[in-house]
Amino acid sequence: MSKRLLLSREALLVGAIILLLALVASRFPAFITPSNLANVFNDTSPLIVLAIGQMIVILTRCIDLSVAANLALTGMVVAMINVALPGLPVGGILAIAIGFGACLGMINGVLVWALSIPPIVVTLGTMTIFRGTIFLLSDGAWVNSHEFSSAFKAFPRAVILGLPVMSWIAIFAVILFSIVMARTTLGRAFYATGGNPHAATYAGINVGRTQFWAFTISGALAGLTGYLWVSRYAVAYVDLAGGFELDVVAACVIGGVAIMGGIGTVAGAMLGALFLGVIKNALPVVDISPFWQLAISGGAIIIAVALNAKATRAKGRIILKRAENAT
Repeated sequence: MSKRLLLSREALLVGAIILLLALVASRFPAFITPSNLANVFNDTSPLIVLAIGQMIVILTRCIDLSVAANLALTGMVVAMINVALPGLPVGGILAIAIGFGACLGMINGVLVWALSIPPIVVTLGTMTIFRGTIFLLSDGAWVNSHEFSSAFKAFPRAVILGLPVMSWIAIFAVILFSIVMARTTLGRAFYATGGNPHAATYAGINVGRTQFWAFTISGALAGLTGYLWVSRYAVAYVDLAGGFELDVVAACVIGGVAIMGGIGTVAGAMLGALFLGVIKNALPVVDISPFWQLAISGGAIIIAVALNAKATRAKGRIILKRAENAT
């Protein structure tokens, strides 16, 4: 039953995205040209990658509000490394970004696992610490385009088969984590931990360790996105991606990921991110006020939460009916 509900949510999102594109095309036909749609997808790629990591964390009944700060801190670190060592290959930069981001995610995971501190408190605290660390490292200064090496800036913009590397990384992340969530023991542990932590414990799953790995994966993806963001826009500064963590959580909720854990798919998180990406790119084109853009995004979130709550209540009634029939 839950699988059918998820599938229907994904179909609903696809329909909503197509309808939104059709409405925008009626006023600005150039918006739906293949080249522009490819640009929209590329612009949304960072949100897709971060939403996948956030989805995994939320599945385990946690939340990671530090992803944007992780992105910004990792971006500043790799930017400063590139300035100091301009000859370091891009592969080395990528490894540093993913590893450093994963370490920041591990900090969240250890605090939640070992000290049993509520995840929202932990990640609010680390979000502030990470932002403060950026200021200490950079002394508030920006790292600008002319300071980066050409290879550092070129990597996410390189085009392969008509799409920039940044888009291909988002596509690869969707495919990889779809397989991880559906075909691996760790993926099933994420669902079990969020669906019923007590039953997961009885089944031999270490709930705290599973949440630790969820935060680690989220951190690694945030670190990767930090490099991609800084290199694409060729700038690093303290407030980079400020408030972006709210978009990440919104993409997950719109994509059908249940805040109470245990329900959600990689495809849903991707579609939720694309829905927000289309809104952010389309509404300015048709001269809709920024205030209405915020209202539309907020309305979509409220509707998504209401649908998630309704699905959860329906699932609960089915369980109760089965129990009544058994008695």
